[in-house]
Amino acid sequence: MKRLAVVVFNLGGPDSPQAVQPFLFNLFNDPAIISLPQPLRWLVAKMISSRRAPVAQEIYHHLGGKSPLLEQTQRQASALADVLSGDDCEVRVFIAMRYWHPMTAQTVAEVKAYAPDAVVLLPLYPQYSTTTSGSSLKLWAEEAARQGLAAPTKAICCYPIEPGFIAAMTATLLPLLRQAEGTGVPRLLFSAHGLPKKVVDGGDPYQNQVEASAAAVIQALEQADPHWHGLDWQVCYQSRVGPLEWIGPSTDAEIERAGRDGVPVVLMPLAFVSEHSETLVELDIEYGKLAADAGVPLYLRAPTVQSQPEFIHGLAGLVRQALDWPRGVTPRPDGGLRRCADAWGKCPCQP
Repeated sequence: MKRLAVVVFNLGGPDSPQAVQPFLFNLFNDPAIISLPQPLRWLVAKMISSRRAPVAQEIYHHLGGKSPLLEQTQRQASALADVLSGDDCEVRVFIAMRYWHPMTAQTVAEVKAYAPDAVVLLPLYPQYSTTTSGSSLKLWAEEAARQGLAAPTKAICCYPIEPGFIAAMTATLLPLLRQAEGTGVPRLLFSAHGLPKKVVDGGDPYQNQVEASAAAVIQALEQADPHWHGLDWQVCYQSRVGPLEWIGPSTDAEIERAGRDGVPVVLMPLAFVSEHSETLVELDIEYGKLAADAGVPLYLRAPTVQSQPEFIHGLAGLVRQALDWPRGVTPRPDGGLRRCADAWGKCPCQP
């Protein structure tokens, strides 16, 4: 029986208050996040992580002093292994976090020890960005080469309109939209992590793929119930930091606009598949207070897809699809070989 290793990637998060500053240092020392040469990037990362650590520790205080991301990713990995276990091979799902444990070097060693016949790399970022999936996959390739992991490897770059992912969000939204109707005509906000505008202008396809995810959910809502034709909705972006211009509109500005318009808000985080500080604190606590202060009559935040069966089965389908692809070709969400539009030159797919 052949052995398959599936590696799921995520950001990671501190597992104690003492881990917050080194976690932030790892984040800002990533050249995909701060594109300065060494040792300047190291110095800047040290300065930023030291300055931001007290604020971040207060954020994680709301979560019991640590991020819940690893535990949720472990549940996703277990659920994915269960779905794939019926296939004609032995399957083990590994976790590689980018900025905290278990980190890439450790996971590469574990996969090498497992001695798989094939490896499938699966970022838990539905929409591709050089700052997330790109950074994780690049580091994996470097570390696998360093450790001599030579098993045939396929990488899934993105799945912004994967049907299971879209179905999971749609199923979550339908009851919340109906609930919000009791307060008025609802506005659906799709909130995604922001990026500096210069990153997108440089060819990163993330924003384009986020908008594709939102449009796919709207189409699915309309198909599920014609009542939602003409739904008021907007894509917006959260978590801005630093002085650079970021893509917009911002989530906080959209919440304030909803307050001025007197409409209830249903907010869907569509670029996160797990709960962590940016959903449980930023969206729930900080933006929940902002909504109340802005006069939003009702603010409902949809949960992330986590281990919903539709999402997990969708991921399993991507893994199976990847195993049938020629070596060096990255599966696309439409099942074809096309890359992103020419404007998105940082798309990793080959034409």
